[in-house]
Amino acid sequence: MRVLVLHGPNLNLLGEREPSIYGTINLEQLDEMVRRHGEALGLEVRSFQSNHEGALIDELHANRKWMQALVINAGAYTHTSYAIRDAIAAVGMPAYEVHLSDLSAREPWRQVSVIEEVCVAKIMGKGVGSYLEALERIAGTRKP
Repeated sequence: MRVLVLHGPNLNLLGEREPSIYGTINLEQLDEMVRRHGEALGLEVRSFQSNHEGALIDELHANRKWMQALVINAGAYTHTSYAIRDAIAAVGMPAYEVHLSDLSAREPWRQVSVIEEVCVAKIMGKGVGSYLEALERIAGTRKP
């Protein structure tokens, strides 16, 4: 199975930005962990990060015929981007919303997700484990 992993704004600063919230692992390390874990589960994983809403949508559209599932950490776009929400719905693939931190324990505005209703699951608060759990669910090795 082929999985596209999309990282939204500011995730390029992982390891530097608020490590007490987001951890000390950088994006390259995260992508490598996700790729290796996916490979161990029999998944082929592609990752992409952008701080630009349109670039994330373009990447999603460009991979719509390649991918069979989506893992997305839309960053702050989670709370505001109906364009990303519509793009997820348009490609019609099972999508997993992931977050490193537990949004339910953060600011009220972070507790609203406009993409949640077009995703099959929301996994958060587990650091890198949020991504790994999404892959396990996709591979069918982990139940919700």
